[in-house]
Amino acid sequence: MTKQPQNPAEKTVNPDRRQVLSKILAGGAAIAAGTAILSNEEQVLAEKLAEKLAEELAEKSKTVAKDVTVDALSGASRTHTNWGKLSDLKKPMSKATIKGIDFSRIIMGGNLIGGWAHSRDLMYVSELVKAYHTRDKIIATFKMGEACGVNAYLGHHSHIGIMTDYWEKADGSMHYIADCSSLEGALNCLDKGAAAAYIQGETNDRLVREGKFDEIAKFVERLRKEDAVVGLGGHRLETIKACVEHGIEPDFWMKTIHHGNYWSRMADKPERDNVYCRKPEETIEFMNSLKQPWIGFKVLAAGAILPKDGFRFAFEAGADFLCVGMYDFQIVDDVNLCMDILQSGLKRTRPWCFT
Repeated sequence: MTKQPQNPAEKTVNPDRRQVLSKILAGGAAIAAGTAILSNEEQVLAEKLAEKLAEELAEKSKTVAKDVTVDALSGASRTHTNWGKLSDLKKPMSKATIKGIDFSRIIMGGNLIGGWAHSRDLMYVSELVKAYHTRDKIIATFKMGEACGVNAYLGHHSHIGIMTDYWEKADGSMHYIADCSSLEGALNCLDKGAAAAYIQGETNDRLVREGKFDEIAKFVERLRKEDAVVGLGGHRLETIKACVEHGIEPDFWMKTIHHGNYWSRMADKPERDNVYCRKPEETIEFMNSLKQPWIGFKVLAAGAILPKDGFRFAFEAGADFLCVGMYDFQIVDDVNLCMDILQSGLKRTRPWCFT
């Protein structure tokens, strides 16, 4: 079984804003989507730096980097990535371990890339984010994450194709945590290089409702035979409680966590794809009793909560890692904010749980 490197090399960024293009090389993020709008002088410099990057990658990996372009001075769009944003990065994202594998404390979520956008009553958003995330844009987003120290992507098991493309053709190093609705999907992802796999929240919610605990236990046991990192997810707290009551303990948990203080969550009104953690206080209390690492997700209530509030709330609630959907133009700011919060005085009662 192919395994991805457990400790991808740290990427650094040159803080000198006058050396934006050189900084891209230092950040390892020169694979971009599209062609930048540059002056003739800038275009010549970009081409020279792209040649230098190809030489460095060839020396490093003994393969020639193909289709390398530099797009440092454009704004972020469907066809352009603003690599100059890296000049704002304060320091790379910190990491911690699950079953001995280093994962960044922010893990890139896959709903935006897969097109499963929670858009409440807006009907076009999922198609819009799928149109934005072309293959090249996805690769550029992963590369931006790498440059910021985000070393893990959590996405549906059907994304194994883009992940292998990214690993093999773009010299990618991010871990892949496969979000799985079936055991077969999990095994396929692990066989092709995923670092971890888990039963996705909606699937596990359904299995618990149907009382199929044998199926959940089989998933965990089968992946343990592969010496894989295995997790269990849940949108509903009852799902996590039921797994614990039946003695099913994974290597990590995936549980939604966010506060309820946002305007589109209206009390005593029917849910309209606008609530993902229905019992935050009960969730905090119960998750405090568990010893396995906890990856908190839906921490921004699908974009309804500001990151400065959602990140802090989730960490103080007890989450050890955060799974966050991010566009390429949001990654630097989210990493800076998350690092500031982690280094501040968090009011947290649950010990950090790393294994």
